[in-house]
Amino acid sequence: MESTTETLARIFKGSDSGVGSQIADESTRYERINAAEFKRPASTRRIAVANQKGGVGKTSTAVNVAAAFAQTGMNVLVVDMDPQGNASTALGAKHNSGDPSVYDVIEGRATIADVMQTCPDYETLHVVPASIDLSGADLELADMPDRNNRMRHALDDFLADSDVHYDYVFVDCPPSLGLLVINAMCAVSEMLIPIQAEYYALEGLGQLINTIGLVQSNFNPELLVSTMLVTMFDRRTLLSREVYEEVKTHYPSIVLDTTIPRTVKISEAPSFAQTVVSYDPRGMGAIAYREAALEINNRSAVVLETIASRRNEE
Repeated sequence: MESTTETLARIFKGSDSGVGSQIADESTRYERINAAEFKRPASTRRIAVANQKGGVGKTSTAVNVAAAFAQTGMNVLVVDMDPQGNASTALGAKHNSGDPSVYDVIEGRATIADVMQTCPDYETLHVVPASIDLSGADLELADMPDRNNRMRHALDDFLADSDVHYDYVFVDCPPSLGLLVINAMCAVSEMLIPIQAEYYALEGLGQLINTIGLVQSNFNPELLVSTMLVTMFDRRTLLSREVYEEVKTHYPSIVLDTTIPRTVKISEAPSFAQTVVSYDPRGMGAIAYREAALEINNRSAVVLETIASRRNEE
């Protein structure tokens, strides 16, 4: 009995139909990623997803890569540090004003365990939600002792006391370079930077890299920019391809081969309190994020070794 891929290949063989070739490509990639093997990293990977430019797919990347790992059975924690709470929405977490949230954790009124919720779609995916209450936290943090390490201490304590070993922790940052982002950078060992496939998106990249360098020098020397992911990629346009090649040329070892396509389903999924991985599992958006997760997973050994060597140099 022939597979779906073989059937599509037979139907569209010799066809110049763009739609036909795209369907065949989707089917092939879907079957390939379903057959791929994900291996648990040797220790917890703590990754902040950040870009001070808004609208680059930052939150979509955080929640969908997290969901892709959870789909494989890995234990994943997502910490939403954006007052907009979009990651919380996409992961089905309750986050109205006044609800227990990451704001209470930063203020010291609660622990991560106190406010954590489970994503309805994946029992191994846990969420620390954010609400609009967090919007004034930057000003409040300015007067707090050890203001840059509030989240680091909370996360360290939680991971040390948890009965669950987490394979991945993702921190979704607000589109800024304020104290919330500095807290996130101090709490993790890695940075994942989504970059929109447009030239404007490249303009702020230098500023972000400079801020990361300052955090490395002053607060968190083991912090590593481990991953860059090109999002909103349209393979039909020369511009998207040029932006990808430009970023790949400057950062060849950390830019993923996978690109995330511009697709309505990725934007549509949060309105149903879902990630695109669960909302449209056979679509190109879900497939691409799962492929990106596989690339990130396959780099675990090298990344963890690099972080360990930095730690030993301190």
